Amino acid sequence: MASASDVNLNRLAVFVAVIEAGSLTAAAERLGIAKTMVSTHMQRLEAEVGASLLVRTTRRVSVTEAGRAFYEASRQIISIADEALQVVEEGGGTLRGTLRVATPIDYGAMVVAPALVALRQAHPELSIELVSNDRVVNLLAEGVDVAIRVGRLADSSHRAVKISSYVRWVVASPAFVAAWGKPATPAALTGMPFVGMAVLPKPLTMPLENSRGRKQTVRFAPGFLADTAPACRAAVLAGGGVACLTNFSVGEDVAAGRLIRLLPDWASPPAGIHALFPSARYPSAKVRAFVDALRAHVGTEVA
Repeated sequence: MASASDVNLNRLAVFVAVIEAGSLTAAAERLGIAKTMVSTHMQRLEAEVGASLLVRTTRRVSVTEAGRAFYEASRQIISIADEALQVVEEGGGTLRGTLRVATPIDYGAMVVAPALVALRQAHPELSIELVSNDRVVNLLAEGVDVAIRVGRLADSSHRAVKISSYVRWVVASPAFVAAWGKPATPAALTGMPFVGMAVLPKPLTMPLENSRGRKQTVRFAPGFLADTAPACRAAVLAGGGVACLTNFSVGEDVAAGRLIRLLPDWASPPAGIHALFPSARYPSAKVRAFVDALRAHVGTEVA
């Protein structure tokens, strides 16, 4: 059985690059070394661990079952090593290594990406990987340093830090309103074509409340469902119906007149936006810097 002393740990970084880049050639370009050197590292790594990690073809490589497990462990090892180096260098205020952030598609594009650009401008030696997806990612299995969660937090062993909050507004395009009119009450919405988020637990149901504390749940008829928030926004802009979309995703559209906020006294109950990171570790300097940068970008102070 191989032990840590049998393995050249530098090869782990090369192995991770091959898996994430998808080929020896792409990994070589990413690392700035020759393809033959990458191939040699992989051959020697497999010899050191005593297992086949990759299946090579002329254009791509695929990972074996053993290789997949070894990849996930290797990512964690590299991440922990980066954090250890960062602790040493914190006194100088310079951030290095790679920060891997997972975020929902719309919030990532509109809010997180600009905050990350500002962070990297302040710390040019920090590399950024933004992973945008509307599914819930596994932080440890996918090598994610910090994940943004929009909405209710599921029970988790991860630590959570509140970034901001949001509500959903009922919106429609000016052309749609001209054709269908403005609803006077939440109940009037049920007769209108609806654009909904298919990935929500109850995509056709929306709880609303007004400024006086009155609450009402609207149940829409099946209409246009999409699996991402940007697709729903595009459908509403095209006049496809009414939708309940986040204020951060359509705020500029409403301000510019591209969308009209219906029933402006009503909105969904406020919900939180959180940053999650593994609780087993003290948050690294780069994670703390990202949280601070994101809070500064949204202009919200959270107690």
